[in-house]
Amino acid sequence: MPDPRLVSLAGILVNYSIDVKPDDWVLISTGFESMPLAREVLRLILRAGGHANILFESNDLNEVMFKESSSTQLEWISPIDAMIYENIDAIIYLRGTTNTRTLSGVDPQKQRLRQTARRELFETRMKRSADGNLRWVVTNFPCQAMAQEADMSLEEYQDFVYAATFADKADPIQAWKDVHNEQQRLIDWLKGKKDVAVRGPNSDLTLSIEGRTFINSDGTRNMPSGEIYTGPIEDSANGWVHFTYPAIMAGREVDGVELEFQDGKVIHAAAKKNEPFLLSMLDSDPGARFLGEFAVGTNYGIQRFTKSILFDEKIGGSFHLAVGIGFPETGSVNKSSIHWDFICDLREDSEILVDGELFYKNGQFTI
Repeated sequence: MPDPRLVSLAGILVNYSIDVKPDDWVLISTGFESMPLAREVLRLILRAGGHANILFESNDLNEVMFKESSSTQLEWISPIDAMIYENIDAIIYLRGTTNTRTLSGVDPQKQRLRQTARRELFETRMKRSADGNLRWVVTNFPCQAMAQEADMSLEEYQDFVYAATFADKADPIQAWKDVHNEQQRLIDWLKGKKDVAVRGPNSDLTLSIEGRTFINSDGTRNMPSGEIYTGPIEDSANGWVHFTYPAIMAGREVDGVELEFQDGKVIHAAAKKNEPFLLSMLDSDPGARFLGEFAVGTNYGIQRFTKSILFDEKIGGSFHLAVGIGFPETGSVNKSSIHWDFICDLREDSEILVDGELFYKNGQFTI
């Protein structure tokens, strides 16, 4: 018998996050490690009357692709991929791996080339999502490799994941609805506001949110969730941030990241670890040096760093910025082949001011 919390998580994904309806075409993107969760998700999609396809993903196979492909092969876009992103009703991404560092030896220029080639697909997904024509959600299956990455035993990591997703609660869907209601209170207060200042030992940053929309991240796209986010005015960011947590992308850990902004653009970037990769990604295209997202984490059930952005960007007491493409539904017009989140702790001697009024202090909302 599967862990009842696993079955509960599948139910959250299918019946809340995606809310599968009869005749919906749903893609399950999964790997071997997340197969136990894929089985339960598939079962519930079919019971809901949906039609399912399975897409098998593997970092081991991706490593071969990157190392053996020519530039022409990396730039090739499968007609199947194009058809999926243009027509699918919903996608459920189930992430799992045997080794979180499988791609760390891949040439970053090849990774950048592949991302740049798939930019149009990425933008199609973002636009259809903003228009309400594509529902999607991503979650992590609690596997050994991710537990090891988080410095936990498998049992500890399973408890962590199921608690963060509310899969261990008697009524997890109601719990996520409660999150939605509390975050909506914050978003309602932010409507019509213009200027944001983030100040503390690790940040001195100003940006504009004038005319932009904050999104209530309540578990309908990320599972777990717990954040409010928007796309700042593209040329408005000025100042600097020293990000207190490592940034993980494409199997690489970039630590000690510092970004300095002038008129919205990253004019200086540095890192203590994997700085060449950081600079390579920022040079992917013109939009990669501008912000696509400003967000505040609200999930106080997540308090430890696990090296998984899905969980870490939601840490209650943190804020994060993403360089690259913004979400159209926020009003962002920044275009890029990347969207990369960087997280900073705000729990000590830090504050967020909105139009000069204290909105957030030492990791807690003050309104």
